[in-house]
Amino acid sequence: MKSVKRFEIIIERLHARDVTDALERAGVTGYSLLRDVTGTGDRGDRAGDELTDVFRNCCVIVAVPVEAADEVVESIRPLLKAYGGVCLVSDALWVNH
Repeated sequence: MKSVKRFEIIIERLHARDVTDALERAGVTGYSLLRDVTGTGDRGDRAGDELTDVFRNCCVIVAVPVEAADEVVESIRPLLKAYGGVCLVSDALWVNH
């Protein structure tokens, strides 16, 4: 197994492309996108059944080498500041196959 940093970025679906573009510019070569993430937070409830993407959330999941974590954080930080959202960073193990 290999040590990595796992990023979970929750943001309005409307801004998902901005996040994935920023990740790609930071050198990220792959990610998973979960659509219609529901929950509640400082912007109220997100039920996932809204008519447009404006009030729907998504979650972008990324695993990067430990040494790349700071660059990824700095690529996402301006988007979180502009659009809101949540970015969680945790230690994880990548199972080699």
